[in-house]
Amino acid sequence: QFEDFTNDHAIPILEKYRHNTLCFNDDIQGTGAVAFAGILASLRYKNETLSDQKIVCFGAGSAAIGILNSILTGLLEEGLTEKEARKKIWMLDSKGLITLARGADTISNYKLPFARTNYEIGNLEETVRSVKPSILLGLSGQPQTFSETIIKTMNENCSQPMIFALSNPTSKAECTAEQAYNWTNGEAIFASGSPFDPVTINGKTHYPGQGNNMYIFPGVGLGSIVGQLNTIPDAVFFTAAKILSECVSPQDLEKGRVYPALTEIRDISLKIAIGICRKYSTKFQNMNTAEIQQFVKGKMYYPEYS
Repeated sequence: QFEDFTNDHAIPILEKYRHNTLCFNDDIQGTGAVAFAGILASLRYKNETLSDQKIVCFGAGSAAIGILNSILTGLLEEGLTEKEARKKIWMLDSKGLITLARGADTISNYKLPFARTNYEIGNLEETVRSVKPSILLGLSGQPQTFSETIIKTMNENCSQPMIFALSNPTSKAECTAEQAYNWTNGEAIFASGSPFDPVTINGKTHYPGQGNNMYIFPGVGLGSIVGQLNTIPDAVFFTAAKILSECVSPQDLEKGRVYPALTEIRDISLKIAIGICRKYSTKFQNMNTAEIQQFVKGKMYYPEYS
């Protein structure tokens, strides 16, 4: 498991070693899985499909690439072609909307697949006005860039907009939970990278979700080691994201939570590890679920001493 490499190193290193070493990059794949799980849980609450959505991503680093690749996988699973899936996504970097109008030779290779062909370069507010997204992802590291105008414009075109201000720490979040809820009169589904306190609007208390990678990487690591996988493909993280989203209860969703309580992390990690072993390991082909659970649980580390 490696993380905190710069974009120009993280993606090439992952591509170099992922096909012959049991490794993963948590910034790219872990963040992608945990954010995607929050989106899946939100869609359950809204009773909508992923292909119903338009996604604007403000930020174009390794974490953004990981999330958008997870979303693309989900769209493909719903039956869209890759071309159709990519039309659901708009990505912005520090120069604005990424489009081929800049010139393909000036766009980094990892951004190029997300470049739009039929849009002029615009800033975030212009993009939100034009696209009318239902999901707004913040991975820019630029605080307070989700302005009141941007959030209200988004809400005018979408009830219960999904606003994921994922930059860490809270001082770098694109907006606060209180702002997102106040500017949408409590309609927003909000998640962040760092914790925010609950917010009460019109007598209802909303509990912001925290997209902590801790939900994903322990279970992925455990399942990959116990299952004796040779490599960890993106499909493993897609499976982990779906399992995590299923751990969110209807009661959580009613309170605005798109992630389960972190106090349940051992049980969540166990479920993810079991899911990985069942789907990707040949070692457990002749075991039922209860037998796999007993075996995997027996391999978990407990920091208890006599």
